Amino acid sequence: MSLSQTHSADVSTGLVQTTSTDVDEHCAKLGGWRLTYDQISAGAFRGSFSRLSLPQLDVFHEVTSQRVRQHGELGRDCCGFAVPCGGDGTVKVNGSGVTHNALIVSFDAEVDICTPPGFALRGVTLSVQLIDEIADELAIELPRDLRHRMRALSAPADVLARFRAALTIIDGLHGAEAEPTLSAASRGALQHSLLLAITDLLPDARPCDDTRSSAARKRIVDRACELMLASADQSISLLDVCKAVGASRRKLSYCFQDVLGTSPLTYWRAVRLNRVRRDLKSSHDPRDGIYDIAVRHGFWHFSQFSLDYKRHFAELPSETLRRARMDASARLRQNSPRH
Repeated sequence: MSLSQTHSADVSTGLVQTTSTDVDEHCAKLGGWRLTYDQISAGAFRGSFSRLSLPQLDVFHEVTSQRVRQHGELGRDCCGFAVPCGGDGTVKVNGSGVTHNALIVSFDAEVDICTPPGFALRGVTLSVQLIDEIADELAIELPRDLRHRMRALSAPADVLARFRAALTIIDGLHGAEAEPTLSAASRGALQHSLLLAITDLLPDARPCDDTRSSAARKRIVDRACELMLASADQSISLLDVCKAVGASRRKLSYCFQDVLGTSPLTYWRAVRLNRVRRDLKSSHDPRDGIYDIAVRHGFWHFSQFSLDYKRHFAELPSETLRRARMDASARLRQNSPRH
């Protein structure tokens, strides 16, 4: 296990808690979610994640220190309800800015969130089947166009406040204050309170404004990202990208700010730096040098690359590579048969 991460699990309570100083390691400990995290803002990363598993749902609390783009999916037939709990800016959900008074829902859908620095998110995940059963039993009409989409919903303030309060049940189980065991009755009561809070949300939850303009901006950004990140071997300029997507440089900048909360060049460089870092961490061939990996992702000026890398991740690329190889050697020794 990397020194940059801690992990603890209490099988008696179903509670898992992790902390990390690496965005990829943080992402890897999110359970069965199939997500990729890219660190967009520059600086040392700090993250924590807690998950309490109950019979029919999981409740979680996530904290990330830097701006992060999360994309992927929670899992097949999985539904997530979450609320933002702080952050130095607006969280972007599927290209639209979301206030802290909104409910973020992913209903068996692709996840695309860009979180601000210092962000916290609380929520629950459960099966779509369970939501359907609750809705059928209570004759609740789910919001229109909810399925297979990720979007922000509005809900009455008092109902949303009760949901937020129910999500804090995980806090009392942390650290030394956690009970040594969590009885079946206690687990059932916790789950009941969360399902009741979700039940209160569903009847009055309504889609927030999802204008055509926000959808159009996201299409421009998605196409631009596809072009910028398609291949580092092909030389492409921001002007080429603007021409290809049919937008001026100023318009493209506005679109990126609205959808991802950053500029095109900052995002372009950040994602490529994240890719370099992943390759450094997975490189076990001593012949595969830092410069080779950097060039593979379009960084031709090594001294500038090193400065950008250190500014972004608060360490030199050589430190990342050295730690990765030390961890690989340690795992190899641990798995070698003893004579």
